[in-house]
Formats: sequence, structure tokens, C-alpha cells
Amino acid sequence: MPKYVGALDQGTTSTRFMVFDHAGAVVAIDQHEHVQVYPRPGWVEHDALEIWARCREVIHGALTKAGLTARDLAAIGVANQRETTVVWDRRTGRPVHNAIVWQDTRTDTFIAELAHDGGQDRFRARVGLPLATYFSGPKIRWILDNVPGARDRAKVGELLFGTIDSWVIWNLTGGAADAASGGGARAATGIHLTDVTNASRTMLMNLRTLDWDDEMLAVMGVPRSMLPAIRSSSEVYGEAVGELAGVPIAGNLGDQQAALFGQTCFAPGEAKNTYGTGCFMLLNTGSEPVASKSGLLTTLGYRIGTAPAAYALEGSIAITGALVQWLRDNLGLIRDSAEVETLARTVDDNGGVYFVPAFSGLYAPYWRADARGVIAGLTRYANRGHIARAVLEATAWQTREVLDAMNADSGVALTALKVDGGMVHDELLMQFQADVLGVPVIRPKVAETTALGAAYAAGLAVGFWSALDDLRANWASDREWRPAMDPVRREKEYALWKKAVTKTFDWAE
Repeated sequence: MPKYVGALDQGTTSTRFMVFDHAGAVVAIDQHEHVQVYPRPGWVEHDALEIWARCREVIHGALTKAGLTARDLAAIGVANQRETTVVWDRRTGRPVHNAIVWQDTRTDTFIAELAHDGGQDRFRARVGLPLATYFSGPKIRWILDNVPGARDRAKVGELLFGTIDSWVIWNLTGGAADAASGGGARAATGIHLTDVTNASRTMLMNLRTLDWDDEMLAVMGVPRSMLPAIRSSSEVYGEAVGELAGVPIAGNLGDQQAALFGQTCFAPGEAKNTYGTGCFMLLNTGSEPVASKSGLLTTLGYRIGTAPAAYALEGSIAITGALVQWLRDNLGLIRDSAEVETLARTVDDNGGVYFVPAFSGLYAPYWRADARGVIAGLTRYANRGHIARAVLEATAWQTREVLDAMNADSGVALTALKVDGGMVHDELLMQFQADVLGVPVIRPKVAETTALGAAYAAGLAVGFWSALDDLRANWASDREWRPAMDPVRREKEYALWKKAVTKTFDWAE
């Protein structure tokens, strides 16, 4: 009887494979970064073939480290960077263009044209999303319009679209027919599917029918024939080939919904915040979608088998951990991302410096594609430490803005926030986050809840775990930070942050 469940977590900057036991403890992990491609200002791309190569490498690496084989795994789940868009040749398995990453802003002209007739919220009632460069549908449109022959090939069924989950699962289950057959008799191709959480990030899925919406397909100019089948987040989709041969692929969630699931936020009103490349707060709203009036997204939280889907409100922040990487890679102020906390601790406060990282515009709650990053409040007093501190505080202030919007939309004031992701090991940031929110911030023992959530979904589908209560029993707190900042100071500094945000507006033409 297999003792473990695996999870392939394909993120914006790296890919990892993790193995968990029945208690939700980490048994093995391997992780590799991939190249970030910046062809022009505002454009962000990935090489989808490199991503698939990294997937194979980390699967092999984690199994080797733990001395495991496919026979030891009851199932595997997939979590992924969500809106990143791949279009590939069904026959050869080769992408027709680099993957266009969720942060990319090249579709801003098309978005502005759509918003001209009906405004930014023109399709919100149908798809739960504002018009923004963030989502996949406009990115598909750009590829079909700008890659020679792509639109004609898509119309006759030669091309497939997928967010990264679809691309990975298609390859895990066999990929291209020509590659699988070695050029001989045609073999079965990989399985082309997505789940409701990823589909809800395309602007192409109807929130209530959980199917592709014909009106949205027409607006975006996307042929239905290139789209994956929409499935639940937890069911057996098929079996893997290669090193994981025979292992059921049984879980699939967008990374932020996977973290919601891994944090066991199964009841309406429960929320989590993930600190990664960006920052994403999700609040479970139950079996009915809640329309946002405060700049949040209405999205799918998860769907287990044939049970009713669970919806969520989401506050999406584009740049948080990516700002630390920028400090490291673009400015060279630190050699390693972990050094930002050490540098920030060399000063007692931010010295009046505020850093608003609107590198790809502003996401929730503003949705301003015309915004660009600013550092405000600089004086001759400011030094490297103040810049580092402002970098960390930017994550906390952006989260405060999202929490305010979440409280307004839900009508329920959160009393605590569960946190996860790479940045939650920065204790200075976590304390400041509790200070500016005014509520406790709680880190679980397994902070990498994205991979854990994908594993949970897969394990439920095959009976490795029998019920949601099994997963709740696994959750345990590792550390809690309580607010210690004077409320008057908090609101004064928050007002300065909001003032700095206004300086980012109307920068890009």
C-alpha cells in the first residue's frame, strides 16, 4: 500500500516536487528555478519547454533524495502559476511562442478597447473578474493575432491552449502523439484538461455554469476547439507516464487556491494569505459567488469531485517577493533574498521611505495598468537599510489594503490571518504585518501549503485521506505574531503609504 502522495508545484520563478506522508509532513523536496524572460518593458515570458524539463528534474530529484519510486505514491497533484498562458502544437508538443506570464502587460491596448464600451467591470457579473492584463484570455488573443498562422491553425484544431497546469498534465500523461510514438504508429496523446480554479482565471469561464462561455470566447476571439476540458479539482484524471508511470494524477488547483486548500480553509469566512512572487489573499465564501464592490476578484476556491464548488474572494498583489528579487538581481543591494531581513534590521524604521512596486501596474484593489513603481519620501538621511525596510513594508501595506477590501465585501472582519509561502520565514515582516493589520498572523508548521493543498486534493480522490476532517486534523500552528504597534502610529503611516500609491498613477501612456 503506497504511503505517500506527491505534489508538483510549478511556480512563477521555480518548480518543485514534494512528497508528503499521511500526517501532511514533508518527506522529500527538490526545487529548481527557471529563466525569466523580459523581451520589452512590461513583457514577461517563460520557456514552457524549460518548465517541463524542470518538472522532470525535480520529480527525479525528490524521489532520489528519499529513495522512493512511483510505487510508493498513491497519487500526485498539480499546483501552478495560474494565468500564465501556453499555446502549443497538438502534434509536435512544441509551443508556438514563449509562455506569456501572468504579470505581463502587453495586452493593455486590447483591454482598454474592451473597457471603452462598458467599463472595467463590463464582464464581472459573468466571469467575476475586471478587465485587466492579468488574465489568460487576452494573452491567448495576443498569441493568435501575432504569431504567423496561429489563428488559422487554432481554428482547425492544430493548436491547444492551457495554463501551466494543462501543459504539465498533458506532458505528464504522454504529451505529443508524435513524440510518444517515436515517429511510428500514432500513440494516444496526453490528456488535455484544466480544473475550475484555473479556468476561472481565464476570463473565459462562466462563474455559475463552470463551463466555457460562448460570449466571452467571441469577445476574446478564442476558438473553443483549443480549450481544455474543465474538471473538478479532486478526481482521477488519468495516469502518469515516465518516472511516475502508473501513478494517478488526481488533484489540480491554481497555486493560490491550492494554498487555501492546504491551509484547510474549508468553511465560509476562513482566509489565508500567500507570500510568494506576488501576494494573494483568499477568503472562502461558500457555495455562492460573492460579487466584489471593492476591487477584489470573485473566483473558484475548489471543487471536490461532484460536490458543489466552493467560491472565494481574492485580493491579488502582483509584486511582493519579486521586489526582494529585484533588490538582489537588479540593484545588487543583497546577495541572497534572505539577507533583506538582516539589512532591514540595521535601521529602526523606514526613515520616511515608501516603496510602491507597481512594476506591472497595480492589481487589487486598484486595477491600474497605467501605474508604475515609485520610491517616495527619499531624503539624504535614507540609506540601504531604509530601502530594504521599505521593500518589506510594501508587502505588508499592500496586504492591509486587500484586507480592508475583503472586510468591506464580506461584511465580516477577520480576527486572524493564516499565512504561508516563502516570505513567512522573515520574522521582521511577519511582525510588521500583524502590526499594520491589527490582528494576529499565524504561520502553520508546514508553510509550503501550495504543494500540500495539491497533495490533499489528489489524496482525497484516491482515498488516501477519507474526508476534509482528516486534513483539518493535520493542520498545526508553528508561530504566531500579535500586533504591537500603537494604532495612532499605524494609521498615520498607512495614510503616508496611500499617499505614495497615488504617485504611481497615470505614469504609463
